[in-house]
Amino acid sequence: MSATVAPADRDLLTTIRRIADDVAAANAVDVDRNARFPQEAVDALRQERALSALIPTSLGGEGASFEAIAAACFELGRRCGATAMVFAMHQIQIACMTRHLDESPWFEEYLREVVAEQRLVASITSEVGTGGDMGKSVAALSAPENGSVSFEKQAPTVSYGDYADAFLTTVRRGPDAEPGDQVLVLSRRDQMQMEPQGTWDPMGMRGTCSPGYVASAQIPVEQILTTPFSQISAETMTPVSHILWSHVWLAIATDAFDRARAFVKAAAKRKPGEPLPAAIRLSELMSELSLLRAEVSLALSEFCDASENHRAKLSQMATILRFNNLKIAASEQAPRVCQGAMGVCGIVGYKNDTPFSVGRHLRDSMSACLMVANERIHTTDASLLLIAKEV
Repeated sequence: MSATVAPADRDLLTTIRRIADDVAAANAVDVDRNARFPQEAVDALRQERALSALIPTSLGGEGASFEAIAAACFELGRRCGATAMVFAMHQIQIACMTRHLDESPWFEEYLREVVAEQRLVASITSEVGTGGDMGKSVAALSAPENGSVSFEKQAPTVSYGDYADAFLTTVRRGPDAEPGDQVLVLSRRDQMQMEPQGTWDPMGMRGTCSPGYVASAQIPVEQILTTPFSQISAETMTPVSHILWSHVWLAIATDAFDRARAFVKAAAKRKPGEPLPAAIRLSELMSELSLLRAEVSLALSEFCDASENHRAKLSQMATILRFNNLKIAASEQAPRVCQGAMGVCGIVGYKNDTPFSVGRHLRDSMSACLMVANERIHTTDASLLLIAKEV
């Protein structure tokens, strides 16, 4: 964030730090152990109107900057990765709507409802049969009938699907549309039929509660964003996702490092003046963390600059490659830092019942490479590198 912090940003971050320390941290172990939704933290975020922080003041929101939202993801992530990821995913959906309203009266009114009722919005973008390519859909909107359309989509994962108040879903524009001719539609909970597919007992990010569903809905045509999803993805969903996710992963890695540092400091107090091999490993680990921190910070700065001054640049191949590479780099670096922290702490970092435990951090960070699989991103980048004029 810039040196001059707007009052809305300052107030938001003060509130988020309190929620992170007093609520998210207090429930993080139980959320992880029982793979349950972080209800207490989300309730606290609702109570403080944080779910509408990114919505402009003209629509009743707090008008916080994107930099502040990213910082909020970091603060929450240092205490509970699942809480931070739920908050980040919600804000991604809010960004998609606020940045691509196209003066839609329906979506403007819906965002006012988000402010008034602090509604939690989820996304349904992954789909069986697309090979993990978010830019293609099998599900399609039906032909309009009496001003309404319908769809059915088989999604392998829907994060916090049982707890969301609404869903933004990618579908083909119509029955005859090509797989890449997609639109983004908003459906309220009472317009949805969500048939669960399987259970949720993963290794990490257990509190995001992300099983699969067969999702179907019938909605008025006004609930379709008019901007093509290909543009929304390039200008907002993809870069915003990768930036906010990377702030969560950085936060998890940072807390793992902090625990390793606390372990080394405690060891130094017990043996004053004696050389500590763990301290050298900690120094080496700080270099790894610093690289991750610099990459995440630079990407945030570049996105904000492009959004304010060169929005069309976000659709250029070089920019797409840049934010794809942010995701790959951050998702690979964060687990390395967490594993390094475990190496510094040894058995007390490996155990789940010590102040220096980093097992949850390592498991949560391991999910990063699967959130839009790195292999899929490398495949996309390989094609772009062959045709991009500059990178």
